[in-house]
Amino acid sequence: MDDNKDKNKNKLSLSKPGKLEIRKTVEGGQVRQKFSHGRSKVVTVEVKKKRTFAPGSGGDMAEIKPTTEIDIEEPQVAEADEILGRTETLESDGEGGLTEQERAVRASALEEALRKDGEENESTVEKEKSQEEAPKTIVEEVEIAALNVDVEKEAPTDLEKTDGSPATPANTKFKSKKVASDLSEIESEDEAKKGKLGKKVPASIRRGEPRRRSGKLTIADALDETERVRSLASLRRAREKKKKREGPIEHTKVFREVTIPETITVQQLANRMAERGTQVVSVLMNMGVMANIQQSIDGDTAQLVAEELGHQVKRVSESDVEIGLEGGVDNEEQLVARPAIVTVMGHVDHGKTSLLDALRETSVVAGEAGGITQHIGAYQIQTDQGSGRVTLIDTPGHQAFTEMRSRGASVTDIVVLVVAANDGIMPQTVEAIDHSRAAGAPIIIAINKIDLPESDPNKVRTQLLEHEIVTEAMGGDVLDVEVSALQKMNLDKLVELIALQAEILDLKANPNRAAEGSIIESKLEQGRGPVATILVKKGTLRIGDVFVAGSQWGRVRSLVSDTGSEVSTAGPSDPVEVVGLNGSPNPGDIFVVVDSESRAREIAEFRENKNRAIKTAVAPQGTLDEMFSAIKSGESKELQLVIKGDVQGSVEAIIGLIKNLDQEEVKVRILHQGVGGISKSDVQLANASGGVVFGFNVRANKQAMELSEVEG
Repeated sequence: MDDNKDKNKNKLSLSKPGKLEIRKTVEGGQVRQKFSHGRSKVVTVEVKKKRTFAPGSGGDMAEIKPTTEIDIEEPQVAEADEILGRTETLESDGEGGLTEQERAVRASALEEALRKDGEENESTVEKEKSQEEAPKTIVEEVEIAALNVDVEKEAPTDLEKTDGSPATPANTKFKSKKVASDLSEIESEDEAKKGKLGKKVPASIRRGEPRRRSGKLTIADALDETERVRSLASLRRAREKKKKREGPIEHTKVFREVTIPETITVQQLANRMAERGTQVVSVLMNMGVMANIQQSIDGDTAQLVAEELGHQVKRVSESDVEIGLEGGVDNEEQLVARPAIVTVMGHVDHGKTSLLDALRETSVVAGEAGGITQHIGAYQIQTDQGSGRVTLIDTPGHQAFTEMRSRGASVTDIVVLVVAANDGIMPQTVEAIDHSRAAGAPIIIAINKIDLPESDPNKVRTQLLEHEIVTEAMGGDVLDVEVSALQKMNLDKLVELIALQAEILDLKANPNRAAEGSIIESKLEQGRGPVATILVKKGTLRIGDVFVAGSQWGRVRSLVSDTGSEVSTAGPSDPVEVVGLNGSPNPGDIFVVVDSESRAREIAEFRENKNRAIKTAVAPQGTLDEMFSAIKSGESKELQLVIKGDVQGSVEAIIGLIKNLDQEEVKVRILHQGVGGISKSDVQLANASGGVVFGFNVRANKQAMELSEVEG
């Protein structure tokens, strides 16, 4: 009895739900995750399965085991038999059997599952084909894994939805089969790919694509989104290959317009034509000219070379820098009346300066050396007739100042010829007449010194007839007036005649333009530097203007009128002293205001080189041996001179006199000429050459005096 009771009593055991088992409850698969640039890594996808227990027919807890995979390729009938067999096995394990109704339900469920499996197999085949054509993305793989998890989660809920009935193993088999089929799809895809490829062949790396990284893939490498850049060498090789494919480039010669000056080197000519220097040299050799690339050739030869090579030639010269220097012709509407410029000319000591003094009511005679005018002076007086002003220029009457007088006549509008009534026509008077005719200026005869007892005005008029000057008193058209500078007789008549003649000439100028004019005189003053007396012909000169005067240039620093007062502007016919030159220009030079210092410097440099070339060409040429032999034999002697003066006009007059004295017995050579006092360098130059220093109205400084005493 006790034994039977013990047998009938439920034993405490760990079998099935009572047993603790270590069993793998997780099914896993591997998915290859792909990144950009060919990188990929294997990701393990795990699907957790729950061990589900349900009460069996005998009241014991029975584990619902997952069914194994069903081979899709077997016929559906065999699969159904196998499933039914397994179902019967499960039924036999539990206590009690199923009813007929439950079996019919399970059979219909199995048929439905088989039908769905067939549809899924067809969809799987289509999916494999699409996957072979295009690689799976990471998003699709993650979705598959998520789908598997959802299916597993739905399995227990479906069992719970049965109204208290025990879970059917057939349903469990169907759900487990679906999960297993999804996992097998991933594995079958990898196996199919491996089967197609056979052996593992490394992927071919195309040019321009990044190489596949080997080794372990770290998190930093996986998250690195930077793209690799092609190297410069690969770009260069690709460019070269493209050029080779396109074929050789046809080079066409470019014909240019070549600017050729008066002289140019072979290398410069080649550079302007964009030709090789050797090619230009070969062309010159064919022309019979032997020259290297550093040698200079003339413009004509350079033009022939350029035309031989097919280029167009544009000839220029150094004098082109002066093109456009002087302004154009002014319109009639822009012109306004200007004062007349009157030059007083005549023989020495005929009363020219006294006449001007009477007109200006000032005394300038006392300032002249010996009462003789030594350089040109320009003044302006106020009148009641005409424009109200008259500009007067006083010229020296001595024979040595002929050149200065000719310069004065070149800028004048009217010439007043002063003739003394007691002396009559003198040589310098005749010369003044010639200068006036050369300048084309009308002449007014002023017969001076009529207050003297021995004066004879009619004698002067008669003598003028010999030089084809017929006064109005003699029936001609030349105006004349009898005046006395000392007694100030008939000065108003002289001014009236000047105004009448200026009205006839209709003198006009445009004040609203760049100033142009002439240099009357230049000198070097201590503390002020070079100072030039300028007579403006047209335009307005202002402080700060940059101008060119001959071979000198400068910027106007100050303007001083004839009365000694500083002014800011100087209009047409105004005489002013200009401070700001870099050197002393020659009297008679034309001054023009330019727009910039660079152009002024360029023009002055060109004129300086031109003057130097002229002096070099005029100088007598002779060998050193001939000179020494002539000096030793006494046949020829040469005198070295250094000449300094207070104004440039006086220096040039002295040089002209010395050249006229040049004879066969002695030759005069001017070592140096300049304006200003005698300096130490002048004495050194004369001493080294065995010459003499001449100073006209200038003095030597202390250093020059001491050196001359030491050197003797």
